[in-house]
Amino acid sequence: MKLRREELLKMIEHTVLKPNATYSDVEQYCRDALRYGFGAVYVSPCYVKLARSIISDREISVGTVVSFPLGFDKTDVKVYEAEKALEDGANTIDMVMNINMFKSGDLDYVLDDIKAVVERVKEISRDVPVKVIIETGFLTEQEISKATEIVVKAGADYVKTCTGFGPRGVTIRDIMIIRRTLEHMGVYGKVKIKAAGGIRTLTQMLSLVKAGASKIGTSTGVNIAQEMRKPYFEI
Repeated sequence: MKLRREELLKMIEHTVLKPNATYSDVEQYCRDALRYGFGAVYVSPCYVKLARSIISDREISVGTVVSFPLGFDKTDVKVYEAEKALEDGANTIDMVMNINMFKSGDLDYVLDDIKAVVERVKEISRDVPVKVIIETGFLTEQEISKATEIVVKAGADYVKTCTGFGPRGVTIRDIMIIRRTLEHMGVYGKVKIKAAGGIRTLTQMLSLVKAGASKIGTSTGVNIAQEMRKPYFEI
């Protein structure tokens, strides 16, 4: 498969979610997104209005996170967070699965939790994608597959691998397990994969895209973009 440089740049979701990120950091990341044509810039909920004021081009999404990075907020809090984010101008939402409840085996709770956020977001705008972070570093291979199934059943648009604050970043194996599960359910391509966590080079990005990821969450989007010196890349 051959992809144009511009297509790869659109896959990058340029992310500034550090706990010490400042106004100037957010402004710089927004300028980066505009300069390189990234698909999105991701900021903390408190910075969504600022990012939207800079990103007027709707081709570049303003994303934010819900219950980040631990996922253990009550469902009504997650729903409220998502509502406020959309009100402030976000047009893509990444929520963290309730890892506590998942590891406890309360899978109905996990399903209902995700579903509540997805349904409320879609009530407000059906065009806003919801990506669910399952934090693969805490999960066995079997649990990654089960979490993927739950995300699909809840109606979310993407399975996302990691927050970047967990025990490790994304691996090719993570993507392969998620893809295999989506294919088994007959929804691969309809429900997509976002790879995130420790992605710092073009080589990593290309490997993850080849494995099945269609979005790449990274705080080093500029470095990756600067590595793209050719107009086309073989995947």
